[in-house]
Formats: sequence, structure tokens, C-alpha cells
Amino acid sequence: MFAVSVAPHAALLGLCCFLYFVVYPVIVYLRDAKGLRKFPNMTPLSGVSSLPFMIVAHGGGRSKHLAELHKTHPVIRTGPNTLSYSDSRAIKDIYGHNTKCIKDASYVLTAGSHFHLADVIDKPEHARKRKVLSSAYALKNLESWEWKVADKTAKLIAHIDTCCTAPLAPGQRMPDKDDLNLDFRAWSNFFTLDAIADIGLSDKLGFLDRGHDRVTARRTDGSKYECNLRECLYQNARKQSLLIWPYEWYPFLDKIANIIPFYGRMGKLSRDWDGIPIEFAHRRLERYQAGEKLDDFFQALMEDKNGNPNNLEWGEIVAEISIMMNAGSVTTAIAIANVLFQLLKNPEVKNKLVEELDAALEDEDMQGVVPYDRVKHLPYLRACLDESLRLFPPTPQALARETPPEGLYILDDHIAGGVSVGMSAYVAHQNEVHFPRPNEYIPERWLGEEGKNLQPYFLAFSAGARGCIGRNISYLEQTVVLASLLRRYEFALPHPQWEIERLETMNWILGPMPVKVWKRQANYA
Repeated sequence: MFAVSVAPHAALLGLCCFLYFVVYPVIVYLRDAKGLRKFPNMTPLSGVSSLPFMIVAHGGGRSKHLAELHKTHPVIRTGPNTLSYSDSRAIKDIYGHNTKCIKDASYVLTAGSHFHLADVIDKPEHARKRKVLSSAYALKNLESWEWKVADKTAKLIAHIDTCCTAPLAPGQRMPDKDDLNLDFRAWSNFFTLDAIADIGLSDKLGFLDRGHDRVTARRTDGSKYECNLRECLYQNARKQSLLIWPYEWYPFLDKIANIIPFYGRMGKLSRDWDGIPIEFAHRRLERYQAGEKLDDFFQALMEDKNGNPNNLEWGEIVAEISIMMNAGSVTTAIAIANVLFQLLKNPEVKNKLVEELDAALEDEDMQGVVPYDRVKHLPYLRACLDESLRLFPPTPQALARETPPEGLYILDDHIAGGVSVGMSAYVAHQNEVHFPRPNEYIPERWLGEEGKNLQPYFLAFSAGARGCIGRNISYLEQTVVLASLLRRYEFALPHPQWEIERLETMNWILGPMPVKVWKRQANYA
């Protein structure tokens, strides 16, 4: 009798689900109230459901997939309410200083109790935050903090010295397996984490000293636990990148997916990450309350340049520290690993860069950290950095924006209000109109006036008023580390055809990068 009474209810529930998840989306698609049906779909079902994009995201290379599709279509509908662009003219419309677009709902979904500078949507609130933080990120401050970058570079050099082996024999193309004893990917990440913690919080994490990223974190109830920072940080972003695309369902999917071990592990690591900036903030607050006046990011959060309190809520301070430790370490570490990888894959480019460095530095900076002031204006060094950022931007995904209620024109098409629009940096950098031979590493494209003319199409740090506030600190770290290492060492990949593993989440998750390293011979100790 129980089975008989349940059956009609189950059938009714099934019918309701079919109507809601299948029939209703089809009706919305056919009704086309926002006029999006004129744009080509990523897949036949993309106008009806976000599921196809979720499937592509699980493949770990959605921006590469979009780049292929955009070779024939400047606008692609990737979801029922989402458009992807590849035509560079759309950059100004979507991201320009005067655009009426705002960050879309995805930033609300991934925010914590308080918005930080990178996810705040309200424009006046963003302006307030940027005013508070602009002094901390100003170039004059960054150069005064160069000694912190130099200190961490010296520690990186000290470790690499212990990994040095004999040079490759003449004609030897593949190093011995035992000589591949430096995971450059891991150590470049230890460097960026140690550097941003010192610059931002005057905190000595000591990853470069210890060779691991084990940290103490704090729950909101004050209890503490230990975890591996990098693992928590990257898996937190990965889960979001897989599940967020049907925005209205993400909170439910985020919770229910934890039943599946694959997502459950990422969910636990995400929660573990939440306690890391809380602990870092508490440690720094104790020093501040004890009267320490330190020249760092935290001090700028607490007081303006005249010493007046900013009176920020504690949740906002923790949120800003969280994004500082995240964006301030992840993207630069990816960039440093990427540029060395590209130079080793293109030895003629590397040799040209080393010649520029040697000519600028002569014999006086052979052993230690190269001073930033001596190399910051070297054109080929900067070109090598920018070309690596172009080829594999650390944040490849489209940073989504929402059109204003009244809509706006993008590429001469009127787009209705409330539509998510965006352009992947990877897609933008594959545009052959501006970047001929886009899959090749050609730093020369960035030199002279031609290089200046490419800047409006360069999205490695996004664009407009919401462009990355930390780009100066990233360039400082990349410049000092790359110049110092190329001045002192030679490197070799496992073999000439070796490729680093790349998994696209919100950023690239890079696999290990084992290299053989030895000290340069001529004129070097």
C-alpha cells in the first residue's frame, strides 16, 4: 500500500522536474526575451543550459576550447545568459573606464562575508576600497619594499645553489634523471608566497627556508589546525571553476557536490583555506595592537597616510588579506614559471636576453640579487615577460561583466540588460590580427612603437578601472627573480619536447617543473 501511495507523488515530482529543467528552459530560449538567439551557440544546448560549459570546464582547458571556436565566430553564446567575445573592439565596451558594465553575479557567489577589492560590485564601494588600498600598491611604495623581494630572491638563490650539478656535456640534449632535482614550479611559488606575506603583513612564512608550505590556520571559534597552503588555495579555486556556471544553482551544487569524494575533498580544502587569512590577520593585528608601526599593506588597511584610522570592519580586513595572499602570489608564481619555461623552450630568445642582462650589469652583479633599478627599463627583458603573459596569461578565463539594466552596445549589437559578457585573456591574445603567429613565443613583437600599440589588446592584468591593482608588484618580482637567476645559472628541462601540465581553473594550475641547474661558467664563480 505504501508503494502504491508514493507512486503518484513520485510521478508528479518527476513531471515537475521535467517541466522546470527541460520544458521551461526551452520556452525561455524560444521566447528569446533578451535577443540572444541570434548569436551562435557553443553547443546546440548552450542556449538552453549551462551544463555544456560545465562539461567543458571539467576538461581543464575551456579557454583553449573557446579560442578555437572564436576563430570563426567573434561572439559565442556559452550559456542561456552568457556571451563570450573575441573581437578586440569589445574590450573597451566591456572593460573600459567608462563602461556601464559591472562585475556579474559570479563575484557575489564566491565572496565571503565581506567583499574585497577584486570582487566588490558596487562602483562607489569599489572606489572607496581602491582609495584606501591605492597608497599601499603605489609604485613608490613598491620600490621602497624592494629589499623584501631581494631578501626572498636571495633565499631562492641559496636553495638553488644546493641543487647545482655539473654542466651538460657538449652535445648532451637530455640531463640525467638524478640531476632533475629542482621543481622550479614549487620553489617559484614558495618565493611569491614568502614575498607577498612580507610585503603585505611583515610576516616571515619561511617557505623558502623550510622547503614546504605547511601553515597554521584559525577557525572562527579560535581553534587552530594545520594545512598545506598551496593545496588549499588551488583546490578552492578549482571547485568554483567547475560548478559555478549555472549561477542560480551554484549554492546548491556547491553543497550537494560534497557527497561525491572528488568534490568533497575540494570542499574541505576550500574550508581549510578560509582559516589561513584569518590566522595571518590575527597575527598581524596582535603586532599592530602592541604598537608596531610597520611599512606594509596591513598598515595601509588600518590607517591612512596621515595616521588616521580607516575604521574598516574586521571581516573586510580579512577579505583583503585573503585576496592579497591569493592573487598576490598565484598569478606571479605562474608567470615566473611560465617565462623560464618559454625561455628554455626557445634558447635563441634566452641567449638574447642573457646578452642584454650581461651588457647592462657588466661584472659587478654576478653573484647575488640583481638590483631592480638596474634592469627595470631593459626592453627585451620586459618583452620576454609580456610575451609569456600573452601566450599563457595566468588568469585565462573571461572576467565576466553584467550589462546595465538598460542594456548597451557591444560591437554594434545592442545587448539587453542583465546579460553576462566577457572576453578571455587567452582568447584575446590568440587574435591573429594583433598577434600574428599567436602560438609562438616572439618577444620582439613588444619592442618599439609596435609594442606600445599592442598594449590596448593585452589583458593579462584585465583592463579599465577594474584592472589588477597589483600589476606593479608582479612586474617587480618577475623582473628581479628572472634577471637574478639568468645572471647566475643555466637550466635544462627533462628533454626538448617536454611540456608542463596545465589545468585551467580560475587560473592555471601548473604541474611540477623539474629542471637541471648549474652555475654559468664564463666569468662566474
